Amino acid sequence: METAGKSRSAVIREKLNHPIIDSDGHTAEFEPALFDYLRDIGGSRAVDRLLALPDSPLSFRWYKLSPQERRDQRQIRPHFWVHPAANTLDRATSSLPKLLYHRLDEMGLDFTIIYPSIGLFLAHLGDDELRVVACRALNKLHADAFGEYADRMTPVAVVPMHSPAEAITELEYAVRTLGLKAVLMPGYVRRPLASAVRKSPEAGRYAFWLDTIGLDSEYDYDPVWTKCLELKVAPNFHSPSVGLFTRTSISNFTFNHIGHFAAAGEAICKALFFGGVTRRFPGLTFSFLEGGAAWGCTLLADLVGHWEKHNAEMAQLYNPAALDQALIERLFREYSPAAYGGRMPYPNEFRSNILWGRAEKPEDIDEWALCGVKRREDIKDLFVPNFFFGCEGDDPMTALAFDTRKNAFGARLNVVYSSDLGHYDLPNMRDAASEAWELVEHGLISERDFCDFVFTNPVLAKTKVNPAFFAGTVVEDAAASLPTERKAQIPTAAS
Repeated sequence: METAGKSRSAVIREKLNHPIIDSDGHTAEFEPALFDYLRDIGGSRAVDRLLALPDSPLSFRWYKLSPQERRDQRQIRPHFWVHPAANTLDRATSSLPKLLYHRLDEMGLDFTIIYPSIGLFLAHLGDDELRVVACRALNKLHADAFGEYADRMTPVAVVPMHSPAEAITELEYAVRTLGLKAVLMPGYVRRPLASAVRKSPEAGRYAFWLDTIGLDSEYDYDPVWTKCLELKVAPNFHSPSVGLFTRTSISNFTFNHIGHFAAAGEAICKALFFGGVTRRFPGLTFSFLEGGAAWGCTLLADLVGHWEKHNAEMAQLYNPAALDQALIERLFREYSPAAYGGRMPYPNEFRSNILWGRAEKPEDIDEWALCGVKRREDIKDLFVPNFFFGCEGDDPMTALAFDTRKNAFGARLNVVYSSDLGHYDLPNMRDAASEAWELVEHGLISERDFCDFVFTNPVLAKTKVNPAFFAGTVVEDAAASLPTERKAQIPTAAS
């Protein structure tokens, strides 16, 4: 519905007494400009090298293979038709910052944080030199293209994380040289199995493991988190996991796409928690974009459930050393079926580890040691304040984040509105705010919940680390006047 030529989103925004902040809009990179920056930074052959990489987001490899070759190579179905085309105005808007800027009121948005499209994949490139070059080229292009519109939108810097050194170098450049204030980091690094590479360098392409940064990593990433605090930038994760886990269909993009952002987000979130990153760096917020809140609610519940049943003290109930051998032999004699042949589960006979357990080193039993959880309530303190979950406007499961009856500790998870403008998830940009407001209209969340979703939580996600994040923007005054009691729920970066 529209009134006097205004979009429904604009009408809704006019009725609100708070801004709408979009924590995850997207730009569709303009390839000719990106290639120019890539050549300037990486040399004349940089573009050709990027196009030739097997893991390049610009590869047309799948289309060049026959159906049988796709099967033989297990070449997954790539993304297709993810940007508007019939809606030509929206397609142009996703590539033209000036046009997007002039249409934000029409979308009902006061401010938007812009993520890349191709750039979501660049930080995952396996070529060590080209990965760094490509990220820097994209960052410089977006700093130049969006700079004059900083009062209403800001682009993220893509920061590669294959090593702490490359991450810190690009963080320094992006923030200190380019003046960017939001960063996108990969939620995992794909690394070859060392044992496979020793047998065959080529095997490293196929035998790999995922380094989820926070736990069991190849490197100590604490210097990166320290640098984030120093530069006042909050880490954001928006990694694709298409092609990983079970998302490896060679024919069905939708099969691969469903849940892939959530899966990647859950992996890095668990790693940050169990690795003790939120305990060591309470002043940092970590946002996981476009995966929704349902997995966050489930993860919090699972953490509590596993703590209650399998913390270091409770684990002793399952210690095989506590088994009463005499009693179990008596029970087997009395109750074994004939098929067991009267045999006993004697200690000197084979016992599988999964069914009977083995002796464990004392230092390996407490899996909560790194995050320092000593009591149930520690989980809430280390999880709820630090993690923010990006939810698209049309996702009804966002309501779970506010359900204090179902969530552990009666918690309200920190959800942030992610319009996904520029991609097919938002078929018409004019519906950005109205699509999110439907959660209220359908009775799934309250108006107070909506305010937290589109304003309070997005402000807290950034200003906890950088109190001046919204300085000079159209939402500066509103962000500064956020109720003191809400700010007090989350510790400051200094703490």
